[in-house]
Amino acid sequence: MKRTFLPLLFALLLLTGCAAKPAASSAAASSAAASVPAADGELRVRCFQAGKADALLLYTKSAAVLIDTGNSGFGKTILSYLTAQGITRLDALILTHFDKDHVGGAAKLLKSVSVGQVLVSDCPKDSDEYAAYTAALAAAGLTAQVVREALSLTLGGAVFSVSPPQKADYAVDPSNNSSLIVSVSYGQTRLLFMGDAEDDRIREFLGENPGSYDFLKVPYHGHWQASLTQLLRAVQPAYAVITSSDDEPEDSQTLAALKSAGAEVFLTRQSPVLAVTDGKTLTVSYE
Repeated sequence: MKRTFLPLLFALLLLTGCAAKPAASSAAASSAAASVPAADGELRVRCFQAGKADALLLYTKSAAVLIDTGNSGFGKTILSYLTAQGITRLDALILTHFDKDHVGGAAKLLKSVSVGQVLVSDCPKDSDEYAAYTAALAAAGLTAQVVREALSLTLGGAVFSVSPPQKADYAVDPSNNSSLIVSVSYGQTRLLFMGDAEDDRIREFLGENPGSYDFLKVPYHGHWQASLTQLLRAVQPAYAVITSSDDEPEDSQTLAALKSAGAEVFLTRQSPVLAVTDGKTLTVSYE
């Protein structure tokens, strides 16, 4: 009887142990899935042809978020596109930093369209574009949220994670290195918007162990930086968009690094770029 019972007991213990692991794995998977809402329809990302400037609109059927606004006067172009898409409200306006080629169109937008919240970096500038933005913000009855700690918000089924700079000031290019970095998860698709981050800021972000992304808005208009090689190795983007102009094109060394990393590159100086994802697949094309 002992000879029969012990093997049976051993087999039962093995089966019990094996059954416990899938249960734990399932719980972990459920927890991870719960942190990213299921995709509901399509998320579209419109990268405007704005010269050497950033203006990036992300929208689903129920929400719209604008990351940066181009140069002064470009707000009118963004508004025309919003109207064409039937978008009457921006749930969030994210200004990665206050250089004129990122904040220039903000005043026009704040005067012309409803904005739910404004997220900004903590590096104000003494410029006409910044002054126009702050005046329009006050006139709209809004107070911008200065992002000093990492935050996350869910809009239209997409999770926006905002990473702020870790320093109050930088010795080199303090405005660019104060850029907010925005990562977006929509279903299984991950998109990354690097603002004008330069080496100091890129290295900070890499220290957060960001993982891989399907889509990358290349930092600082494609100017070559020593940290780009490390960034591309970590992020491994399938697609990359550079916001440059014919007068100030992207560096050839940056293009070579992206090609070596296996990324398909799109240049807004050639045409607006549209990325579309249903949370499972991602397509990127020129408009």
